[in-house]
Amino acid sequence: MTKVVGFGGVFFKAQDPEALRAWYTTHLGLEFDTWGSVSFRFPEASPAGREVYAVWSPFKADTEYFSPSKGSFMFNFRVDDLDGMLDKLIAEGVEVLPDRVDEDGCGRFGWAVDLEGNKIEFWQPPLLER
Repeated sequence: MTKVVGFGGVFFKAQDPEALRAWYTTHLGLEFDTWGSVSFRFPEASPAGREVYAVWSPFKADTEYFSPSKGSFMFNFRVDDLDGMLDKLIAEGVEVLPDRVDEDGCGRFGWAVDLEGNKIEFWQPPLLER
């Protein structure tokens, strides 16, 4: 059965992402990568020693990455079969966005829109690629 297998991350809009990153670094000790994200790693959950993580990332308030949603956030869910998940959602009448992206070393991505118009990102990490 095609399903969500975990939480991949939370992406949200911020008025000043750079200042917000600096605040979280200063006060909570978060370390941001070159993409402006923090990856929380779960070594105890790593199958066969592979890396498992969730991402927390502020985006500029005017980002188009969340479009067509007007929301200020986007959830990212890990899936075991990206194509199977998106095909299942299409068959169930869910709005699925046409793009599917393969990023070397990062995995595969696809998107849908929930009942309230929020964009949802689905991520099939490289370790789960078929």
